[in-house]
Amino acid sequence: MEIINYLWVALAAVAAGAINALAGGGTLVTFPALIAVGIPAVAASMTNTVALCPGYFGATYAQSQDLKGQEKRLKLLLPAGAVGGIIGGLLLANSGEKLFSALVPFLILLASGLLAIQDPLRAWLLRRAKQNGVDTSSESWSWLPVGLAAIYGGYFGAGLSVIVLAVLGLTLEDTLTRLNGLKQAISLSVNVAAAVFFVFSGKVVWDVALVMAAGSLLGGVLGGRLASRIKPSVLRWTVVVIGVAVGIYYLVR
Repeated sequence: MEIINYLWVALAAVAAGAINALAGGGTLVTFPALIAVGIPAVAASMTNTVALCPGYFGATYAQSQDLKGQEKRLKLLLPAGAVGGIIGGLLLANSGEKLFSALVPFLILLASGLLAIQDPLRAWLLRRAKQNGVDTSSESWSWLPVGLAAIYGGYFGAGLSVIVLAVLGLTLEDTLTRLNGLKQAISLSVNVAAAVFFVFSGKVVWDVALVMAAGSLLGGVLGGRLASRIKPSVLRWTVVVIGVAVGIYYLVR
């Protein structure tokens, strides 16, 4: 690629790192940027997953305190996330460029919709957490919906955190803070498993992935410093609008 294209994907990765640190939805910026510089859709999705993995490590580490006392859940749900991520990655690797390209606009619109309902979802989870009584009967089978969400995450990834948080809210009784920490750990397992699978696919554009990884780390640091100055809801809706516009563009072009 030309130097200007590397600069473009680097800036997109910085933006995505900041967006993920503040609100989530960074893939809605980086994936279209990769397509714009001429990378085929399947390779773009794989490269994006590999490049943004460092950000998931950072987010999980930042919320590691919220995982204390959830060791039993981690032993159950992390393997489910990893297996689902590999299955999703396998589906992506065997989708074919034509099929995946046809699905891209719908996946982007779906991810935008999931990001849009994040605030109502959190409000619902908070109300549910305040209800009296604790029912743990659903914890034993929570691996199933988590695994299904992970398949989507391995296949595309955008909006995964919202899906996982919704699944956890439906199957587990706990505070939103602890569920958020668990969500980060599961999202990490999904993305790392898919990324490891993609490493051996031969389709990852490594020079671009390395540039984006550095950019996303920088963006994460900048996002953390800007957290007190920018309202996450404003940024989230900006990303939603961009995602909808991009999805419609891919749908009608």
